Amino acid sequence: MSVGERGSHSTVQGESSADTIVLSARNVEKSYGGVQALKGVGFDLRAGEVHGLCGENGSGKSTLLKIISGQITSDAGIVKLNGREVVFKSPVESLAFGIKAVTQERTLVPSLSVAENVFLGHQKSRKWYGVDWNGTKARAKEVLDRLGCDVDVEAIVSDLAPGDAQMVEIARAICTETKVLILDEPTSSLTAHEVSILFKSIRNLSAQGVATVFISHRMEEIFEICDRLTVLRDGGGVSADVISNYTEEKLISDMTGKAFSLSDHESVQAESREVALEVKDLSLPFRFQDVNLSLQAGEILGIIGLVGAGHSELLESIFGLHAEVSGEVMIHGGKHRISSPRSAMKAGLAFVPADRKRHGLVLDMSVFENAIMASTAKFFRLVTPKPAKEAQFVDECVTDFGITMASLDANVSSLSGGNQQKVLLTKWLGTKPKILLLDEPTRGVDVGAKAEIYRILQEQRAKGLSILVSSSEVPELLILCDRILVMHRGRIVADLKSEHANETNLVAFAMGQGMSGKVQE
Repeated sequence: MSVGERGSHSTVQGESSADTIVLSARNVEKSYGGVQALKGVGFDLRAGEVHGLCGENGSGKSTLLKIISGQITSDAGIVKLNGREVVFKSPVESLAFGIKAVTQERTLVPSLSVAENVFLGHQKSRKWYGVDWNGTKARAKEVLDRLGCDVDVEAIVSDLAPGDAQMVEIARAICTETKVLILDEPTSSLTAHEVSILFKSIRNLSAQGVATVFISHRMEEIFEICDRLTVLRDGGGVSADVISNYTEEKLISDMTGKAFSLSDHESVQAESREVALEVKDLSLPFRFQDVNLSLQAGEILGIIGLVGAGHSELLESIFGLHAEVSGEVMIHGGKHRISSPRSAMKAGLAFVPADRKRHGLVLDMSVFENAIMASTAKFFRLVTPKPAKEAQFVDECVTDFGITMASLDANVSSLSGGNQQKVLLTKWLGTKPKILLLDEPTRGVDVGAKAEIYRILQEQRAKGLSILVSSSEVPELLILCDRILVMHRGRIVADLKSEHANETNLVAFAMGQGMSGKVQE
C-alpha cells in the first residue's frame, strides 16, 4: 500500500472541517509514584478527521486518553473542548460533553437485544406505560443506519458475529450527541471483511463531523484510515503531521527512537542446505490432511491460511500437542516419534504458542522464573542450582532483546505485550533449539516491539536456526520469510518463494481461488 493512500474518506488538511479544532491538549503532564508517564504532551483533534495516536506500549497513549475521557486527572497542562478549557473529574463528565470511548473490553450485555444494549440507561419512557420499546427499536435502527450497519435491532447480542458486536458497541457510544469518538484497538478481533465494514462506518461518522481518535498496532490500518498522526515516545510527543508525510520506516523510527529500514528486514533466500525439518503425510483428523513440507537449516518458512485452515494445529502437532496425529517427522535426517512436548524438546524443537498468556507464560511468576522455565535442565546438576549461570543467561537476553521491566523479580504480568513476548522467546531460545516453531509471534504487540521481534528472528536465522512461523498477517510473512506455504481447508495448496509472493496471490490461494493442484514457485 502506498503511504497516504485512503479509501473514500477524504478529510484533508486545508478543508474547513479539518481546520476546526474540537479538542486540544497543551503541556499535559502526569506522574505515577515518581515515574513521569506524560511529559508536556500536546495534541490537536479536528472535526471530521480520523487521528491516529501511535506509540509503543508505555509511550503514554493510554494515560493521555484516560485524561481526555475523565478516568484520571492531569498533574499539569490544559485540555480544551471547542476552545473552552475543561477538567473532567470523571468519565460521566466527559460523556456529558460528547466524548465517547470504545475500548478492547466488551461492555455489551449478551442476554439483551441490540436495541436494548444501544440505549441501555437512555431508554425513553411513556407516561403510565413504562419504556417505549417500539420507539427504542426505531431509534436504535437510526443510530445503526448512521454507521451504515445492517444489524437486526431485535437480535440477541450473544448471537452476533464479532464484527456486528463491535458495531453495536460503537452505536451505543454515539447514541447520544458525540463530538469525539475514541477507538482503542477496535479491529483486534475482527476479520478482514469486518474491518472493511468498520472503516466504512468510521468514514460515515467523519462525514457527519465526528472526530475520531484511532489506535491500532496494525500498520496497514493506520495508513488506510487515518488523516493525521500524533506519535508519542517515553511520555513525550515526537511528531504530529498529515498521514502523507509518514512512511512506515519514519513511523517506526519515531515510535522507537531508532533508525529503521524495511530493507534491513528483507528475507535472505536460503541456498540449498541441509534439511532441518521434514514432515511427511502428516494428518490430524478434522484439522489437516497429508501435509508434506521441508524446512532448511537457516531458513525462515512461513505458513498462512484463513481461520480453520489448520496451520496452527500443524505447528502444535509437530510439537507433540496432538496425540491423534499420524505421519512422519524427520529432524536433520533422523526419524523422530514426537508424542509429547517433552519428546519434541528432546529432539531439538521449541514452540512459541499464539496465546502467550494462556499457554506460554505463567503470569503470577517472575520474569526470571518464566525466562528459565523451559531450560531449567541447563542450569541444574543433580538438582543443585547454578545461580550465576542462570543470571548470565537471563541478563544476556534482557540486553540483547531490549526487554523493559522494573526488575527480574517483577511478575511477568506487569510487562507490556511486546516485552512479554520477548520473555517468551527468551524462554524457548534458552533451550538452544535446532528448530523454532512460532504461531502468531507478534499478536497483540505494538509496532516497535514487532520490529524488535523481527530483528531477533533474523539474527537467530543468521546463526543457523531454522524457523517455521505461522501468521495471519501477510505483511509480516513477506518481511520475514524466505518461502511461504499457503493452507486451504487443511491442505498445503501453494509453496512460494518470497520474491513470488504478494498479498494478492497469498490471499487468493488461502481462499482456494484458482486451485487445481499445489502451486510451487
